[in-house]
Amino acid sequence: MVMLDTLANALTTIYNNELRAKKEALIMPASKLIASVLMVMQREGYIGEFEYIDDGRWGKFKVQLLGRINKCGVIKPRYPVSYRDLVKMPHWLRKYLPSKDIGVLILSTPHGVMTHREALKKRVGGVLLAYVY
Repeated sequence: MVMLDTLANALTTIYNNELRAKKEALIMPASKLIASVLMVMQREGYIGEFEYIDDGRWGKFKVQLLGRINKCGVIKPRYPVSYRDLVKMPHWLRKYLPSKDIGVLILSTPHGVMTHREALKKRVGGVLLAYVY
């Protein structure tokens, strides 16, 4: 089986385990992008601790679930957004988030992976990766 989008697979695994009220999720294969997205989700309070497990192949992440995720997923295609687009963001927010001030869009920027609010504060654009609420 060929896996094309590991980030989509990771977020789907988290969402499915969250729906079934599991305490933790096992994400494989691991990657730096998935680790960065997990750090943002942890910083925003959607997931608890996560750890990397080296299994001799691609590695795994063991993620502690807190029951705070209603929906999460990737944004495809990965739209590039400039800082100006972020300022007039309601189009993207309406498309992926349920309401104002609920949830975050996760972007990959030249300053690392961050939420849309952090990107606005730092005045940078980037590529839309995922949403969580």
